[in-house]
Amino acid sequence: MNILTQKFSTKHDTAPFSQIKNEDFLPAFKEGITSAKAEIDAIVNNTEAPTFDNTIAAMSFSGEMLDRISSIFFNLHSAETNDEIQQIAQEVSPLLSEFGNDVRLNTALFEKVKAIYNQKDTLELTVEQETLLDKKYKSFSRNGANLNEEKKSKLRELDKELSKLNLEFGENVLKETNAFQLHITDEKELSGLPEGVIEAAKEVATNSEKEGWIFTLDYPSYVPFMTYADNRALRKKLALAFGAKGFQKNENDNQEIVLQIVKLRHERALLLGYDSYANFVLEERMAESPEKVHTFLNDLLEKAKPAAEKEFEQLTAFAKDLDGLDHLEKWDGAYYSEKLKQQLFNLDDEKLKPYFQLEKVLNGAFTIAGKLFGLTFNEVQDVDKYHEDVTTYEVKDKDDNFVAIFYADFFPRKGKRNGAWMTSYKPQFVKDNTNERPHISIVCNFTKPTETKPSLLTFNEVTTLFHEFGHALHGMLADTVYPSLSGTSVYWDFVELPSQVMENWCYEPEALALFANHYETGEMIPMEYITKIKESASFQEGMATLRQLSFGMLDMGWHSLDPSNITDVKTFESEQFANTQLYPDVAENAMSTAFSHIFQGGYASGYYSYKWAEVLDADAFELFQEKGIFDTETATLFKDNVLSKGGTEHPMTLYKRFRGQEPKPEALLKRAGLL
Repeated sequence: MNILTQKFSTKHDTAPFSQIKNEDFLPAFKEGITSAKAEIDAIVNNTEAPTFDNTIAAMSFSGEMLDRISSIFFNLHSAETNDEIQQIAQEVSPLLSEFGNDVRLNTALFEKVKAIYNQKDTLELTVEQETLLDKKYKSFSRNGANLNEEKKSKLRELDKELSKLNLEFGENVLKETNAFQLHITDEKELSGLPEGVIEAAKEVATNSEKEGWIFTLDYPSYVPFMTYADNRALRKKLALAFGAKGFQKNENDNQEIVLQIVKLRHERALLLGYDSYANFVLEERMAESPEKVHTFLNDLLEKAKPAAEKEFEQLTAFAKDLDGLDHLEKWDGAYYSEKLKQQLFNLDDEKLKPYFQLEKVLNGAFTIAGKLFGLTFNEVQDVDKYHEDVTTYEVKDKDDNFVAIFYADFFPRKGKRNGAWMTSYKPQFVKDNTNERPHISIVCNFTKPTETKPSLLTFNEVTTLFHEFGHALHGMLADTVYPSLSGTSVYWDFVELPSQVMENWCYEPEALALFANHYETGEMIPMEYITKIKESASFQEGMATLRQLSFGMLDMGWHSLDPSNITDVKTFESEQFANTQLYPDVAENAMSTAFSHIFQGGYASGYYSYKWAEVLDADAFELFQEKGIFDTETATLFKDNVLSKGGTEHPMTLYKRFRGQEPKPEALLKRAGLL
């Protein structure tokens, strides 16, 4: 009996990780696909006239077992992978892709959906039901249901190939990340590095049974080294290794994979009648079209570029005065920016970190969620975990009703990809009059505690934690009927609003007072530090904005143009960066070959959405500032119209209901010091 295909006999139906074996996955996937196919067949073979309930709602709740197996497996593939899991992923992805196409290209099923769609104006549906019907219809039409059999067959081939390439891309990036180590045996080469960073590197070396210190391409190791290490040659060595991921003409090279992915995506879009992959994607976004995205990015570029160039000149002059440098290179940026920031604000992360102990910051996020939304988070030991580093919480509302299970996984390890993300093991939905509550997780890569110190966060990591926690609240406070419209199942350029708006509390004295206490003395963070955090918030914001815009423009370059004539990744990338480049190009490096957001994650034609959501979040937080950052009336408006509604209505409708108006970019430009 396969545990993955049974109903879990666990607290709140949580995943029984410790009982799942790798060999369970492949047979479970096959059984899950068979079961989901049978549910679809039952809908197709129903002899009654198609209705919303017997077709659209039935489809929405079909495949529950398969979805559950998929979420467990692919979350482990990101957070706790190994060679065996990666091999299973290669076998399973084409099966899932094929099953998805079997559903989307099922002519008899589409005819039923179409019949309901064509009479939608007479059906007296709720707003959520209308949205679900529209999405179900488009899930067919946007995936080839109106194509002839020959073209449908071609689409299946493209999707199968793309799913394999996306996986391969991500696995290559992970292998490249794990393959490099900067091994230092001379203590003098550690000059400038904070004590905690040195201690962590010592631990990595000890665990590898080596003398000295080891630095890696994992963010908690890489970022501090690039920020503080005085040894320029070693900074260069580490930076070149980081920038060369997937670009080394070895067995992990991603250049050909990138070219294949963009060409197959373009071919797929043309097959479906769209001018480009970006046109296809943006039809279902707030931004609507590539033209609107280009206008949005270029308008911001016009504001940010003069500020960025001025900031870069200031940084160049500072480095020359300090160390006689004539030209700044990419491996100098973080180092001299940190020194300049210290000079201007007398503020560096090492001064701040003692006030940001991980556990206290997390409890601060919990307290803020309590003040705003009436939530409580209680750590529990009777929910199974997939790794000992994970902590588990039961979330309840002010009336003691169960809201969600929350998993937190904070430290780097070999089987975990870089970065930070929120994910779900079970969505929220209402079935048989029961409101099934979600199981939500946030995954980060913060510095592990050492023998002498707890995990202390940089201020940037504090905002990262709050960012992912904002996504988690979107998942946990979901209150919709259908799982496919629940939580973060919203337009991609709306999904970052709840996460980015939460970051704002990190800059507010009233919020910092709840958690920013010195880990040894318990002393509250000094007010002068808070003032400096706020003052320094717009430090080099022009350069930071330019960097984000360059990524968005690169993404749009790959996906809004015809890629058939692109033969060289590096050449194309350089053309796209021409208008946003500050530092000299590094010939041995490429961005695209490790740009997981767009070639493995879901951000293809969507990277602009980070900036788009910043416009939304600055505008939204302005209301909290006007009414009070813990104003429960404003928080309730946000919860009722944004966090709980998922994708049940158009995001602009939801936003205007919360804010009373469309978002304006002025709040963002003001916050960034660009006005």
